[in-house]
Amino acid sequence: MKRILIISCIALLFACEEDKNTYAEIITDYGVIKVMLYNETPKHRDNFIKLVNENYYNDLLFHRVINSFMIQGGDPDSKTATPEQLLGGGGPGYELDAEIKLPHVKGALAAARLSDQVNPERKSSGSQFFIVHGRPFTDEELNAIQMQNNISFTEEQLKFYRETGGAPFLDGQYTVFGQVVEGIDVLDKIAAVPTGTADRPIRDLKMKISIVK
Repeated sequence: MKRILIISCIALLFACEEDKNTYAEIITDYGVIKVMLYNETPKHRDNFIKLVNENYYNDLLFHRVINSFMIQGGDPDSKTATPEQLLGGGGPGYELDAEIKLPHVKGALAAARLSDQVNPERKSSGSQFFIVHGRPFTDEELNAIQMQNNISFTEEQLKFYRETGGAPFLDGQYTVFGQVVEGIDVLDKIAAVPTGTADRPIRDLKMKISIVK
């Protein structure tokens, strides 16, 4: 369980200390995912803590699941959604300024957002988030991503993307504000659920989130 945290900290070149971070537990029918919230993204960290403490996320759905990519939730419209209802447009009525700096390794907790066409500042949704499931990438794929997106991965990030995986093509585009430290197996299980229209799980997958130490 600690391996994800340790590798993530090395990959980000941060001297992370567990006792100085806030943690949250995302409770699902498949088990519990524990995430560490990064102090390096204070706006997103504080907003997430605020919403969790207000019970905002309780009984919302993971409304979009794509195996080998990510699982997404946090749309308030999902609490009372009908089976065929399209989701993904809801929020608390505000956006967050981008704090884009951290990579999308497997287990990264990131803020969803509207596309660049309508959101050139890449502001984040006030509540919707996704957790990277991802897959391992080859050196050739990683080199191509760096060239296409005009970015550079550190040696530690390259090693993580090769061996553990993630979604490196998202780097520099979304705000990552946390990391799974326990429950990667739960993430794998959720990523594998059957889905239907718009990648929504066929069976509703509810969440409950609480702040823990």
